[in-house]
Amino acid sequence: MFLKPDYNLKNIYEINLEELKISGIKNMLFDLDSTIMASKSGCYNDKTIEWLNQVRKDFSIAVISNNHNANYIEKVKAVSDFPLVFHAKKPDIKAAKSFMDSNGMKAKETAFVGDRPLTDVLCGKKLGCTTILVDSISADIEKPIVRFARKLERCCIR
Repeated sequence: MFLKPDYNLKNIYEINLEELKISGIKNMLFDLDSTIMASKSGCYNDKTIEWLNQVRKDFSIAVISNNHNANYIEKVKAVSDFPLVFHAKKPDIKAAKSFMDSNGMKAKETAFVGDRPLTDVLCGKKLGCTTILVDSISADIEKPIVRFARKLERCCIR
């Protein structure tokens, strides 16, 4: 099925970086909210900062986000030292493709990581990237209705 990710993991910390490197992946594009940052928090937790620093030893990284809230975007920019693309309108690929092209990123060398099958995985698949679906980085504190919606959305990838 087209929405089935190449990897379906509990969280970003389960991503096998060595396996990706061996398979030729050189770039990682991340969704922001609920993937590498608790939704609408505007800050990374210490574990994520440490993990991203480890990732950057072997991969180019960037964020591709649908977020369009100007105040929130400024908060994220203040705590991020890697490229950020907002207003991406995923699963549309225009913003991500433009970023990849302008940074010399080839799809076959890029992993697209996100928490939503219908936006992140679909965008990554349309681009031709390796796709990694993760659960929310803050799954343990999400409201029950949000957890239900996530389970419902994942029904389409089985």
